[in-house]
Amino acid sequence: MSVDATEERIITAEDVYEPAEDSYLMIDSAFEAIEQQNRIDRILHILEIGTGSGIVSGVLMRRAPEHEYIATDISPHAVACAKRNGLQVIRADLFVGLSGRFDLIVFNSPYLPTAPDERIDGWLDYAWNGGADGRATINRFIEQAPNFLAESGSVLLLVSSLTNIEKVSERMRSVGFNVHEAASIRCPGERLVVLRGSLQP
Repeated sequence: MSVDATEERIITAEDVYEPAEDSYLMIDSAFEAIEQQNRIDRILHILEIGTGSGIVSGVLMRRAPEHEYIATDISPHAVACAKRNGLQVIRADLFVGLSGRFDLIVFNSPYLPTAPDERIDGWLDYAWNGGADGRATINRFIEQAPNFLAESGSVLLLVSSLTNIEKVSERMRSVGFNVHEAASIRCPGERLVVLRGSLQP
């Protein structure tokens, strides 16, 4: 199911990542994951890391309002924007300050390989700067996520072919995740992929 204009209805702001192809790919992947877990007929606890404008959680809340949603972002501008879009959002670096476990953890990560001289001033740099290999923040997320995942829960991690998808998958497997590609699209110069990981029993 693709996102349509009526679902979007998202307030954006300066210094906050503008929704793009990766945002919409994540929305569709996350909704599919929610639909699959809905078979267990209970309220799901859903966490979005790095929510930006809040478009992903905002659309999911409209599609599946029976579940509980919380989001984080490191940028104060993104937190303010996401709150204006109706999200319960905490300013945090990944999972810092959070407790409890979640049935679904969603992260549209900063995945662009970025040299020091390619950085930009301001908070927007956090939205796409993935460090030298594109995996600096991704690796921290992978290491921490199992501590916040409920039994039978899963993570959705959006990465790019520029990031070396196989190396990300290997890192996820190294901490106990079963990994598969949930969705992908081709964009100019790269392929965007949503990796779905669930912990091995």
